[in-house]
Amino acid sequence: MTRLWGNYFRVIIVLTSFMCLVSVCSNYIIINFTFICMKDDFSQTRILNGTEKSFYDYTPTEKKYILWAVALGTVVGIFPMNVLYVRLGARIAFFSAGVLSAFTTGLTPWAASQSMWFLMALRFLQGVAYSADFAAIGIVISKWAPLDETAVFIATLTSFTSISSIITNGVSGVICESDLGWKWSFYFHSAACLFVFITWALIYKDDPTLHKSVSAKELGKIQKNKSEAHINDDMKIPYVKIFTSPVVLTVWLCAFTELSTLILIATYAPIYFRSVLGFDVSIIKIIGFYLGIMLAIHLPFRFVCAFLSDKTKCISEMKKIHIFNTLAVGFVGISFIVFSFSQIPAEHNISAVVCLAILECFTSFNCGGFYKCGTLHARQFSSIVISAIQFTKCISLFSGPALVAFFVTDEKNQVEWSYVFITLAGFTFLANVLSFIFFTDQPAKWTEDGGVVKYSKEKEAVKI
Repeated sequence: MTRLWGNYFRVIIVLTSFMCLVSVCSNYIIINFTFICMKDDFSQTRILNGTEKSFYDYTPTEKKYILWAVALGTVVGIFPMNVLYVRLGARIAFFSAGVLSAFTTGLTPWAASQSMWFLMALRFLQGVAYSADFAAIGIVISKWAPLDETAVFIATLTSFTSISSIITNGVSGVICESDLGWKWSFYFHSAACLFVFITWALIYKDDPTLHKSVSAKELGKIQKNKSEAHINDDMKIPYVKIFTSPVVLTVWLCAFTELSTLILIATYAPIYFRSVLGFDVSIIKIIGFYLGIMLAIHLPFRFVCAFLSDKTKCISEMKKIHIFNTLAVGFVGISFIVFSFSQIPAEHNISAVVCLAILECFTSFNCGGFYKCGTLHARQFSSIVISAIQFTKCISLFSGPALVAFFVTDEKNQVEWSYVFITLAGFTFLANVLSFIFFTDQPAKWTEDGGVVKYSKEKEAVKI
């Protein structure tokens, strides 16, 4: 009997996994937008420097600690979460992280009404849940992605940060201005998180060979040209060789610069738009709309890039990697420098949205750049390389607020913000130069053990 999804059940797996990634990310960035409307909630007040203010009107220092609590939780959670993945598999480990994220999100309004310590404790636990994201990406790609669809899988799963920003900024903007108030943004996200993770746990299996919904033809496509060690996942992981590889280290540096860019925009765009560019808080839904457009505009480019990376044959793989990586990393640095030196008058503040949208477009080339390089070089251990990108994301969670805290004393001062952009641009140039030295499309020597399983039209995979 022909299944409803035919020979494409892997599409269901990747889309459901993607929605779970979006949900966990959305849960930790809600507060970045609700900061704007929380300060207008005078249901509780406090005296600060002799002035009565909303209990939820946080100082820049308090905002920094609230954001850093997530980063600290992510750092602390990386090791135990990866242990859970190894011992229990992605199905249980990722589901547990989703439940933790949902409950901490739902309790955030209560914690915020109690004290900074309660709020920071919940933010820390949200960071622990968030640390599970990239390990999940690595395992889903390693287990479910055919080699000739690697870039498309990468493009889909790694775009969760932008999509979560689009959803969260838009939904939070509407809810904040409604009669429900900012607290219901957290309740809504919590309920949505539970729903998508329960769905994921019901349909996901760690091994496609054991899934009844995967046809023999689809299993053959998933396993084509993969080594026995890759398929069986029974080979000892050469951690030392992976973590000392110049190629892998350069991949992580490129990932750090790209993630730092995206996190800086996702975290501080609402504040920058309001304080520097003069968007009126009374039209808060418009701010959310502009942010959504800014982050969404690059998504079509991302999937076009993934398709070109997988299917273009007239250019060598190595040249494609260098071209795509330069556009994703090097050009972003140039864009940041141009943006930092552009003095945009308040009446032309929409120009800033366009500039940042262009910058976002070029980050979409990363699926054919450093991500593709890391996957081709590490082969069956690509899940380890992609999972370790989570650590670079942890550094990014610290580095973004740290740069802002160091350079920006007045949130309305555009010159101080430009120092942040220029510093980040310097890292992108360094990473791009190193990529020309170390990047390769060849598998590492430590991946050469194990035979290769190949399938033809006459031979199909047989399920275990």
